[in-house]
Amino acid sequence: MKEGRIHSIETCGTVDGPGLRYVIFTQGCLLRCQFCHNPDTWNMGAGKKMSVQELVQDIKSYLPFFQSTNGGVTVSGGEPLLQVEFLLELFTELKKLGVHTTIDTSAGCFNRSPHFIKNLDKVLELTDLVLLDLKHINPAEHKELTGLSNEHILDMARYLDEKNVPVWVRHVLVPGGSDNDEYLQQLSDFIATLNNVEKIEVLPYHKLGVYKWENLGLDYPLEGVEPPTEDRVKNAENILNRVIVR
Repeated sequence: MKEGRIHSIETCGTVDGPGLRYVIFTQGCLLRCQFCHNPDTWNMGAGKKMSVQELVQDIKSYLPFFQSTNGGVTVSGGEPLLQVEFLLELFTELKKLGVHTTIDTSAGCFNRSPHFIKNLDKVLELTDLVLLDLKHINPAEHKELTGLSNEHILDMARYLDEKNVPVWVRHVLVPGGSDNDEYLQQLSDFIATLNNVEKIEVLPYHKLGVYKWENLGLDYPLEGVEPPTEDRVKNAENILNRVIVR
């Protein structure tokens, strides 16, 4: 069985999809988000090698907890789609057990090359939900915030819509960055073009991962930026969630 590069595992997650979740954080990411709280996931060669068999064996012991809460397994990161063939094998085994499957992706590696799409399509057939991180609607601001432009990321949102894959959009609200009514309105307009979005989650920027930047010897780029106020979070939720009323 295939092996994946795994950063860590959370056995009873409550914020990465419906119900209680077994959350697998994969290693490797192409984005360099200024607010990243897991910069130790960036390096593709780090982490621990684990086989699909090892993971499935561990997951089996938690099945009663998931199934009693309509939960399941979420693969996050890092960026799980960097290990799409591993993901395919894992989800194939999980579906044999009737497990609800979720991918948490920022779509940084999405492209329409035949090889990638072929594997992605196979994975999506086994995927019940995608948590899609849309960091910023403006390409230049997105590049400033994450190191990459967002054209291919928005293209993945459209692709998931084409495939009618259920999506929850996640948006990190960063004061001085993504917390801007004009950009929030533009993001809301974009989401309104999609027919597969079931939920929009506004995630307030926080500083819980700053110590990891320090441990890695990295300068934290948002030094001095404080989390958004409750009013600004509510404002963002109101602007973005207007499109969910269908």
